[in-house]
Amino acid sequence: MAGLAIGESLAYINWTVLSALAVGSFAAVVLLRLRTDATRGFLGFTASCSAVLAALAFLADTALPPPSSALAIVASPGLDLPRRIALAALAVLALAYVVALARNRRAPVVGIAGVLAGVAALALAAFGWAGGLARGVPLTVQLVALAGALGGVLAAMILGHWYLVTPRLSEGPLVLLARALTWVVGAQLALFVAWMATGAGDGLAPFAPLVGAWALFVWLRLLIGLVFPVVVTWGALQTARTRSMESATGLLYIDVGAVAAGTILAAGLYFGAGLLV
Repeated sequence: MAGLAIGESLAYINWTVLSALAVGSFAAVVLLRLRTDATRGFLGFTASCSAVLAALAFLADTALPPPSSALAIVASPGLDLPRRIALAALAVLALAYVVALARNRRAPVVGIAGVLAGVAALALAAFGWAGGLARGVPLTVQLVALAGALGGVLAAMILGHWYLVTPRLSEGPLVLLARALTWVVGAQLALFVAWMATGAGDGLAPFAPLVGAWALFVWLRLLIGLVFPVVVTWGALQTARTRSMESATGLLYIDVGAVAAGTILAAGLYFGAGLLV
């Protein structure tokens, strides 16, 4: 049963990964543009990646199959079009931000509007698939946290590479991004405990998902997707503070894999079993 549910949820997992990468990486670009001296080359390249990822998420959204009975989500066709419009808006605004960066403009309105469009897409997905307010709010929080972690770590890894060709760039941008990422992953760990203590979004007994048919995936989400990234991200932050940028970049490479695996597990557990982890 678990294997069938995971197979049926692959399209929704793919949507989650693409959307999280797009929203989180663009939010990181806007944060660094407004708060640091990160180079326009890095910001423009990463914003371009965000636009491409948002476009891919839009295409994936148009190809989503109706939820089958094996999945723990519901269909809300009325929210499909608004969700796709929000994803398209993110792609367009990210491209507009690239143009603004090329002209050396800060364009805070465009940047913030793009982030809000991305968050709106995640919220519309949550309320469209959760089946009500009681489950839509926590799923929105979960999706936003996944985006912050996965998109943030992608942007941080790209930034780490930028130091290899821009050695005079101050450590401030990477330190800020690594610090923010540490807080986001730490918040995800706190959310995991909260979800477990309150029934994990499916009305179960406290901490019941730690045993049973889905326990292996839940423990993998905890250990590989949360605890390990907290340690690795903290290590990247410390090495960035000492300007050991090659070490920080190597750690962020590992972090990308761990956070991506955790995101896939979290999405699969929700869509397949209705578990918030």
